[in-house]
Amino acid sequence: MQDYEESVSFLGTWGPFQKRVFFLLCLTSIPGGYNLLCVIFLLATPPHHCHIPAHSNMSQDWIEASIPVQVSGGQPETSSCSRYKLDLVHNLSSPEDLLKQEGCRDGWTYSTEYYESTVVSEFNLVCSDQWKQPLTSLVYFLGGLTGCFVSGQISDRFGRKPVLFGAISTLSIFSSAVAFAPSWPVFTVLFFMLGLGQITSYIAGFVLGSELLMGSTRVLFSSLCFPSMYVLGTMMLPATAYLVRSWRHLSLALAVPGLACLPLWWLIPESPRWLVSRGRFHEAELVLRSAALDNRVEAPYVIFIPANVEKATSEKVESPSFLDLLRTANIRNVTLMLWLIWFSLNVSYFGLSFNMSGLYGNPFLNYFLSMAVELPAYGASCLAARSLPRRLSCISFTLLGALALLLIQITLYSHPAVTLTLVLLGKFGIIAAIGVLYMFTGELSPTVIRNTAMSSCATFSRLGSSVSPYLLQLAVFNQFLPWIIVGSLSLLSVLVYFFLPETFRQPLPDTIEQMSLKQRFSWPWASMPPPKDDEKLAKDQTTAPEITCTTAL
Repeated sequence: MQDYEESVSFLGTWGPFQKRVFFLLCLTSIPGGYNLLCVIFLLATPPHHCHIPAHSNMSQDWIEASIPVQVSGGQPETSSCSRYKLDLVHNLSSPEDLLKQEGCRDGWTYSTEYYESTVVSEFNLVCSDQWKQPLTSLVYFLGGLTGCFVSGQISDRFGRKPVLFGAISTLSIFSSAVAFAPSWPVFTVLFFMLGLGQITSYIAGFVLGSELLMGSTRVLFSSLCFPSMYVLGTMMLPATAYLVRSWRHLSLALAVPGLACLPLWWLIPESPRWLVSRGRFHEAELVLRSAALDNRVEAPYVIFIPANVEKATSEKVESPSFLDLLRTANIRNVTLMLWLIWFSLNVSYFGLSFNMSGLYGNPFLNYFLSMAVELPAYGASCLAARSLPRRLSCISFTLLGALALLLIQITLYSHPAVTLTLVLLGKFGIIAAIGVLYMFTGELSPTVIRNTAMSSCATFSRLGSSVSPYLLQLAVFNQFLPWIIVGSLSLLSVLVYFFLPETFRQPLPDTIEQMSLKQRFSWPWASMPPPKDDEKLAKDQTTAPEITCTTAL
């Protein structure tokens, strides 16, 4: 890595080439963010009750009296899945008479206050078929999990650029295809493919930018600008859903950002760093000489010194595998703790997002605010990453989010405005913690297996997001149970942080052997002593760059 950056240092860090790549790659994050929470609006459940057919010849008062009233959350509401038997209603003189109830034999009538149509209302995924709602969300996130698992290996083999634009094409194709789904099973299959493309596009774009850019430009790109544009995409979705109330039309709108990004294929180059790692030095030099022309600097006659080329070629050994994350005791302990933290925080993040539908007020405004709060959260995590220890930052942000979520139980129905404020505060804490966690994970992982470690953690994050749709179902047993679970999982993450080694201002481990060095436990606010002279961990790494990368995968 050091040889490569020395070889390409003639380009500088902020010329016309870097500006173009920086801006265009940030644009490629918008389609992934735009599609991230589409499941919330496509699978929204409007208020509904049993349909009373027109041929029943009943007045509006009798129609309303034919729907039983039940108490939910301390508030009376009409039944969603039952009605009084219509043949008995016709023979009664007063609706107060005791009547037998029946299911919605003639279908349902859905409110159109916020949605003209959704997947739930069109395919009637309610009452006895209500189990299909969380299953559909689960399939979507399993698509994302599959994307996390395979995208890194595909990208390492075929290149960053083809995977990036292949994923964006997948997003556009399948978001358009779901608009024409004739049935729920077909929709579910297409939705899986949509989820696969969503996360793959983000990972490929993030890696490509991190390898094309260097120095402070790379830090700014990975820690703030790229994830901020991703958040901008998520904020565009509720605004679009507010204007486009039909789920089929909304699905078509989801394809627009991806289609707009496809022409960028001809403006964004492949990663020269990846080309060098694959031994394709001639192609890498072509990219770098083109960049030198853009920056109006003179490239050296030979960019990669033959000695370095021979060294890179001779050092090709068997690549570390996923199993290396569990091979030695120290890396195994760190890996298992990171997997637990990533799983817990992402259950909380997506659980918060799905539970927004149960809050009082306009759902579009609520979701917009929940997305907008991520921007200051990324800013806070970026500032904390520059000056505070990693564990202390993670513990502080996660604890803030956990306490806010647990306090929601007190205000859920009595103070709607306070409840929304607590939800946004909890979202702020969780997102800021995830932002620092990305960097913390990169610094804990050895260079030779850092990409595999990040991919494995992203896989567990998607496993957490797959579980989160079922949190809403737990409200059947207790209305506060979803909030208790997400808050408790965040507290569990706080506890696990204490057992992770600190990495703030410490040299990065390059090999698994260096990672295996025993590290003692210390409190998160305690300063870390410099490594001993006999520990080769610091050798040739005193100026090692920090891994700074934040986003909500």
